Amino acid sequence: MRSALALLLLTTPAHAWEAGTDGRLCTLSHVQPDAEVRLTYDSVGPVYTITVTTPAPWPVAPLFSIRFTGERGLTISTDRHTTDETGRALTVTDSGFGNVLNGLEFNRTATAFAGDAAAVLDLEGAAPAVQRFRDCTVAPAV
Repeated sequence: MRSALALLLLTTPAHAWEAGTDGRLCTLSHVQPDAEVRLTYDSVGPVYTITVTTPAPWPVAPLFSIRFTGERGLTISTDRHTTDETGRALTVTDSGFGNVLNGLEFNRTATAFAGDAAAVLDLEGAAPAVQRFRDCTVAPAV
């Protein structure tokens, strides 16, 4: 029984936060069974994006919000969001993401919501990846 449990734990995919680069973009991403989030920073703009993808389409809603719960809880909202052709990927683009990065780094959960749909993101282990993302955004352009 113990070996079966160990095998199950070894084969269960890790849902870690990852930071890196994709060409000239700095990236931060996290995948879990019910939601995927990807942030990018493009120094050419400079512009940040956050995309939250869910199995079901996001509803048409006047606002998209993210509520951070934890040590530095806050809720931020925008009406400048778009969805892709499937409706499953909701994206916000802006020239600054300080509140988003602080929320991801210093809290326990983030709930992204629009209309009556929501995706809860586990922020365990996000802080080191967020710091690597921040470091990338201030690195000299190559």
